[in-house]
Amino acid sequence: MTVTAPRSERPTRTGRLARLVDSDPFNLAIAGVIVVNAIVLGLETFPTVMASYADQLILANNICYGIFVVELVLRFASYGRRPQDFFTSGWNVFDLIIIAGVWIPGVRENATLLRLLRLGRIARLLRFLPDARVLIATVWRSIPPLMSIVVLTLLILFIYGMVGWALFGEALPASWGTVTRAMLTLFILLTLENFPTYLEEALTVTPWATVYFVSYVLVAAFVIFNLLIGIIIGSMESAREREALREAKESGITGDAVARIHDIREALDALEADVQILRERDAGARE
Repeated sequence: MTVTAPRSERPTRTGRLARLVDSDPFNLAIAGVIVVNAIVLGLETFPTVMASYADQLILANNICYGIFVVELVLRFASYGRRPQDFFTSGWNVFDLIIIAGVWIPGVRENATLLRLLRLGRIARLLRFLPDARVLIATVWRSIPPLMSIVVLTLLILFIYGMVGWALFGEALPASWGTVTRAMLTLFILLTLENFPTYLEEALTVTPWATVYFVSYVLVAAFVIFNLLIGIIIGSMESAREREALREAKESGITGDAVARIHDIREALDALEADVQILRERDAGARE
């Protein structure tokens, strides 16, 4: 597992302290403490374990918290004469909220908020996983186009819900008695769960149920899911390109060079595909 500090933090920091907090051993050690903290939190959910080792678990949790505080102080100090740059990193702000949040008045007295903050420490593990950061960026960038998919899905559910209410509403009121019930039934069918059951019930009402359900599955389940997958894949590719471009800029590589490298990779992929096709044709000719 590769553990690295977020690249966005590095340009404004120099010196031994910055090299320390950006080093792989330091980040690997912090990631290990986060894992230990997660294990401790998990053990606290077992009443028998808490009955026997409550003091030890509380001590372990406090030690982990102390290490996180020291880490946060070191990261803040690593910015030297530009401490304001510490807040330009979203991960730094997140760490500050999670670690210092327990000292906000009222938080310590609220067991639910305190547990959420402690769980937030586990989420800090994502900070040290580059691939996880790409996935987070993918989800974030997928939100705007996903809104269009949501609107399209609601429109399809409403149209098919009205048709389903007209066809099966009187005979099957539990599932199709109102447009909202029909839309809920159709939403469940998006996962194809209980599809045979709903189809068999509907066929007792009208033979057109087959056309209705098959067309809905083709339009909603397959088309919408494929669009959703396409959006996520496109967003992931965009996130990876942005991550590569940012790393290249920090390494002194220009944007044009990155673009050329990307074009070369695409050309190599196309060449490999052509070679594979030629091999398959050659194997077929020999047979």
